[in-house]
Amino acid sequence: MDLHQKYPGLSDLRARAKSRLPKFVWEYLDSATGEEATKQRNRSALDQIGFMPSILHGEQQVDLSTSLLGRDLPLPFGIAPLGMSGLMWPDAEGHLARFGAATGIPYSLSTVASQCPEDLAPHLGPEAWFQLYPPKDEEIRRDLLQRAKQAGFKTLVLTVDVPVASRRERQVRSGLTQPPRLTPHLLAQVACNPTWALGMARQHRHEGGMPHMRTLDKYVAAQNEGLSSTAHIGYLLRTSPDWDYVKWLRDAWDGPFVVKGVMRPEDAAPLEQIGVDALWISNHAGRQFDAAPATIEALPEIRAATNLPLILDSGIEGGLDILRALALGADFVMLGRAFHYALAALGTQGPQHLVEVLSKDLEANMGQLGLRNLAEARNLQIRNLALHPQTPSANP
Repeated sequence: MDLHQKYPGLSDLRARAKSRLPKFVWEYLDSATGEEATKQRNRSALDQIGFMPSILHGEQQVDLSTSLLGRDLPLPFGIAPLGMSGLMWPDAEGHLARFGAATGIPYSLSTVASQCPEDLAPHLGPEAWFQLYPPKDEEIRRDLLQRAKQAGFKTLVLTVDVPVASRRERQVRSGLTQPPRLTPHLLAQVACNPTWALGMARQHRHEGGMPHMRTLDKYVAAQNEGLSSTAHIGYLLRTSPDWDYVKWLRDAWDGPFVVKGVMRPEDAAPLEQIGVDALWISNHAGRQFDAAPATIEALPEIRAATNLPLILDSGIEGGLDILRALALGADFVMLGRAFHYALAALGTQGPQHLVEVLSKDLEANMGQLGLRNLAEARNLQIRNLALHPQTPSANP
């Protein structure tokens, strides 16, 4: 089967993923918080960014390679962290870690994933990133950093935009709790999705149940039972970090250090002074706060405020979106939901197919603009399509 014929875009992978996942899993993966206005704003803001096509530039070879944090990378995008990744597809963390190592693109493991750093140690490549939700207890903090380092993670990512639990109403209505418990209502959904169910049973047959946040097992006890899916055990351990917390981490971690969740340009200079190596512009894909601007809207002012490398996520759905981000000042793009849609849609073939879709789309759009490499995207003239709406045709 030619996957590019049947699933030519991310929307096709998303649709197939929805059909293969229990509803409570789909709602966890796909939902945002509130009325999901921020999620929609991420998409609509990207759609407003246009470029004037180029002509008569002759034949050209397109180079998609880039560099980030002192490393040469084959592509300008990587795999963002996603909590409880292994709930989306059996061994999701393992599949994505191995894929990242094989392709040379960054793979990020969440503190609240369903596999822990030690599980992934045999599968990590040089672009392994560990995303930290900030523990309040200093001993837990030190231990987590040591575990990540010993497992082979090279880059530390501190997430700063989750000071409290969000509501995520769609997720709550689904009936999901943390750790997941299979009520009769959820079991009925599982029964309708046998591929997911059988794979999950094989993956977790030695653990005696559903996936849970294994990294935190070492630090928790029975109070983990029966929490809502938006107020899981991670919130009992973590704190809302301040500037001193960031300084502490910078001193404690001897590798590249990224701060994720930056949306204000005035935060860039202080983070640069602390010694952060890159800023990750993110509104958590609309999962935390429903009144945030789109990340692509925040990007230009942050770019003007710092020379640090800028990573961007939230709303990216194709190669054209990646090009839009690069043109407005991003150095790199991360995708989280997209790689999990791909896994759920096509299993182990999914990540490779997604990378091909994104790369081919990026190459096609660069060709339309006469770009030979990614650096040239910075010179593109941006056209605000909201100010130049399409004129309706006179012909029906």
